[in-house]
Amino acid sequence: MSHPIVIVGAGQAAASFIAKLRGGDYAGSIVLIGDESTLPYQRPPLSKKYLLGEMPLDRLLLRPQSWYDDNQVTLKLNSSVKAVDKHSQQVSLVGGESIQYSKLLLATGSTPHWLPEAMGGRLSSVYTLRNLSDVDQMKDEFQAGRKLLIIGGGYIGLEAAAVAAGLGLEVTVVELADRILKRVAAPATSDYFRTLHQENGVTILENTGLAALIEKDGKVVAAKLNDGTELPVDFAITGIGVAPNAQLANDAGLTIDNGIATNLQSQTSDDNIYSAGDCASFEYQGQRIRLESVQNAVDQAENAAMHILGEEVAYEPTPWFWSDQFKTKLQIAGLNLGYTDTVTRPGKREGSQSVWYFNEDKFLAVDAMNDPIAYTMGRKILAAGNNPDRSQVSDPTINLKDFT
Repeated sequence: MSHPIVIVGAGQAAASFIAKLRGGDYAGSIVLIGDESTLPYQRPPLSKKYLLGEMPLDRLLLRPQSWYDDNQVTLKLNSSVKAVDKHSQQVSLVGGESIQYSKLLLATGSTPHWLPEAMGGRLSSVYTLRNLSDVDQMKDEFQAGRKLLIIGGGYIGLEAAAVAAGLGLEVTVVELADRILKRVAAPATSDYFRTLHQENGVTILENTGLAALIEKDGKVVAAKLNDGTELPVDFAITGIGVAPNAQLANDAGLTIDNGIATNLQSQTSDDNIYSAGDCASFEYQGQRIRLESVQNAVDQAENAAMHILGEEVAYEPTPWFWSDQFKTKLQIAGLNLGYTDTVTRPGKREGSQSVWYFNEDKFLAVDAMNDPIAYTMGRKILAAGNNPDRSQVSDPTINLKDFT
């Protein structure tokens, strides 16, 4: 290939894509374009160990500078792509430079939803939690005794709540739905985490909407809720979901369907353009989905690299996720889309349990709270395509190995 492989987006997917290409003896040129000034880094520790000062920036990096040098990767950091021309196979940067490509990977990620400006969403003390800059801007706010409002009871919001409460802040989570985690988990999992947070001093307000943030001198001082209640607030974090960064692909004429649509080889509607990570959608059990996880970013990017290397493998993941809150590690195997029923299984340790999801008799997923055995067995059962009997799953005297 005379022109380089170009990657737009310098995150987990990009680093994994490069490693897979070079590991497969791809000897051509690679150009990595990222709009941040930092080398690709891990995102999950941002709101935990990095925020707490337990992980410095050099440990946050996925690979050191020397790795990119050794693998002959041309880095164009702090650079933004303004357009992709799929006909001439080139990307145009904001600064005026154009780069020809042989193959292109769009790993552009996602962007958090902001509160509307009219509700105070752009005040200087209102934050989202997505990248290094976000955490650098907010970390000085985390001081004992300060009042933090978290808008949205999803995993991002609850993880931030756990860190803040552990540092001695007064934390309130407001969730418009009738329970936290409603979009992603069953009532049993919501109940577990509601109790966990309340036992650690976090106030959880469900069925509660935010009317507006009240400001003084450009900073938040209070929050008015939809029932008229006003809460004093020092700063706020919004965790109300993300949108895939698909505008560049859309402008290039690629198919958009819940993000950048890809096939099972991670190709877009243009054979020379691939996509991976939060921005990309793919077919999974008859549905087009996006997976916002490290595992998906890594596996989908590697799948794209394998196709470029001449190995055609269908992307058929067994999804897995995790979340750390207080002293609880949640591990999720599978995807609970379309579940009709759940059963709860007590774990062997105090405070551990697992929630198993079924669609009729088909086993879909498991949420394991401080229960690594249930998580590991759940993954194995899913990989084997087995469908255990629900009544037996809920019986702690029956060994989960019997279902694999």
